[in-house]
Amino acid sequence: MNAVCLIAAALLLFLARNTQGQTTNAASAPALEGSTNSWTFSAFAYIYFVPNDRDYVNPILTADHNWLHLEARYNYEARETGSLWAGYNFSFGRRLVLGVTPMLGGVFGDLTGVAPGCELSLTWRRLALSVQNEYVFDTGDGLLSFYYNWSELSYSPADWFRAGLAIQRTRLYHSEQDIQRGFLVGFNYRKSTFTTYVFNLGWTAPTIVFAAGVQF
Repeated sequence: MNAVCLIAAALLLFLARNTQGQTTNAASAPALEGSTNSWTFSAFAYIYFVPNDRDYVNPILTADHNWLHLEARYNYEARETGSLWAGYNFSFGRRLVLGVTPMLGGVFGDLTGVAPGCELSLTWRRLALSVQNEYVFDTGDGLLSFYYNWSELSYSPADWFRAGLAIQRTRLYHSEQDIQRGFLVGFNYRKSTFTTYVFNLGWTAPTIVFAAGVQF
């Protein structure tokens, strides 16, 4: 795990010690035990409006079956590039829930490579932290290997609304900021989510991202 994941783990330990009614056994037992054999799926599309560059769409599909996690992305690591992933789901806790999915992916298209990655989520009451990161080893040119990160910290005052902060590190388009910082505003309707992200506001011309997704 990277430094962000380590910070999240430290936060987990701190909150777990101060959360009443959460026993040590409950915090350490995987929540996946005893789960059903059904599949769950999600489909998301992120529409990027990039200043002084070409706009694009980044679709992401996921499928989960107990511990198994499968994922497909396009226009994430590079333009005209896809990636396929397989990972193992771990989940711990009840009131304070930590989810970790280590993954391995193959990248193909304008960029080719192998990518280990990790997806992490930490939720406590109406607070949620999510981290999606990977390191792409470029098999064509090792000097072009790169670390990608997308992280969010949000608060939901109501079930249908959330707001918070987001950061990303990407090589897919040019930006004056190596780590792009911004905010998010999201709405939920049944199993659908709609979120707007604004990056780099106050530093450079902002990049705006509209995201829509459905889980089924």
